Amino acid sequence: METVSPELFLQDQFPRQYWPLIPTTLMTAYEAAQRLATEEPMLQVESALDNHGRLISWAVDFGFKRLIESGRLPFDFRWKPFAKPTGRYLEIRLPHSVVSISQVSEANKQPRSVEFRKNGRLNNEPCFDLPEFEAEQQIKGLPHLLITHGHQTLEFAHLGVPHPIHSQGFRYQSPNLMLLPHELDDDLPPAENTDTDFEALGLLKQDLEQWRRENDA
Repeated sequence: METVSPELFLQDQFPRQYWPLIPTTLMTAYEAAQRLATEEPMLQVESALDNHGRLISWAVDFGFKRLIESGRLPFDFRWKPFAKPTGRYLEIRLPHSVVSISQVSEANKQPRSVEFRKNGRLNNEPCFDLPEFEAEQQIKGLPHLLITHGHQTLEFAHLGVPHPIHSQGFRYQSPNLMLLPHELDDDLPPAENTDTDFEALGLLKQDLEQWRRENDA
């Protein structure tokens, strides 16, 4: 089982040329949620104001759904049920991984540990260089990436590879995407890598493709 750099894997799965679409979509979603809350009296009662984050979450989901359906973001998506049947969340499907989206209060911390995120984190165990999980080298699911953005106020947004141990945060996080020139190519340096890294990445992708075929995922 090959392990690779989380940064190299993330940039392979979600190429940097598409990163500027994230802050643009988030900004539009936050503005739409605020406009709706301002114009609709029902959303101005205290209980609705306390749950404004839900409105933001729905607007963000709609924004990414529309971005994918328009072809501007060349991925697929599906609505996945939560581990407990309380609703569904948006899962963005990359070539060899999946992405979910969450609001967080602190940029370098993971969202609260609900069951589907816990399962997603654990899928990262065999794919990256995690010595604490040396005995767990069999693929159990596709690697799980996260788009995180500021809670209530849009001060930051990141793409990241969550660490399987929730308290450890992230194995890799992008710079703050809100600081990128929106819709423009950025000047971020590429992930450091060698020919050996690319070979390991290719072998890992083969393993993931085989797992996907065997599990119809």
